[in-house]
Order: sequence, then C-alpha cells, then structure tokens
Amino acid sequence: MIKTKIRKILVPLDGSKPSFNGLDEAIYIARQCGATITGLHVISIYPRNLGDLFNPLKARLLEDARKFMDKAEIISAQKGVVFHKKVVIGDAKSDINYFAKQNRFDLIVIGSSGFGPVKNMLLGNVSNTVVHKSKIPVLVVK
Repeated sequence: MIKTKIRKILVPLDGSKPSFNGLDEAIYIARQCGATITGLHVISIYPRNLGDLFNPLKARLLEDARKFMDKAEIISAQKGVVFHKKVVIGDAKSDINYFAKQNRFDLIVIGSSGFGPVKNMLLGNVSNTVVHKSKIPVLVVK
C-alpha cells in the first residue's frame, strides 16, 4: 500500500518507445490518483565549452525534444491528465534525480532503456542510475 498520496509524477522522456511506455504507465497512475505529470528531457551535449560549434546541434536537439514533448502532451491531454514540459541541458544521470528532489515529485516513472549512448540489455544506464540514487519511489517500465 502506498502511504504517500501521489500528486506529482516525473517522467523522463527521450523520444524512445520505452520512455513513452513509461508515460503510458504514468498516465494510468495519474488518472487513479488525480496527479499531474511533468515530462523532463535532458539534452546532453559534450563537450560544452565549444560554444558556436555546437549551436546547430543544440538547435536540432531542442527541435527534436519539442516534437516528442508535444506528442507526450497530446497523449496526456487525450487521457485527461495535465502534462507539463521541461527541457534542460545537462547530464540525465544526475539531473533527473536533482530535478525530482528540487520540485518535490512523489514518483518517477522511467522507461527501462532509451536512446542513451550505452544501451544496456536489461536496464538502461540512465534508469539504473536513477533507481539507485533516487530518494523518492521510482517505477521502471519496459
């Protein structure tokens, strides 16, 4: 039995099928609890100190993020769930937990693997780190 009322759900999204599977599960939970969902996409650009050389790449990554975050917002709205979008530039492995803690989320729902540079067979690199470092409940969805 869940002791804490779930009001705010964080769903890290990278546009992959597993991340949208996580969104589907979060929508189901949100409907049961009357919760809202925040979709978080973390754009990782390395190295960051090359400035103008990476501006075209950054613009492309932001446009891609806008497209799949808009899709996530539409899916959520069709199911009657409020969806907030947040796109940041940083490191997904650390920024997801930091964002969840700073914004007092009750639950993180994350896909088991995504488009990360190292795609593990059983549990993705980012989702594995989130599970082990999170101070709040994490639901991993295949």
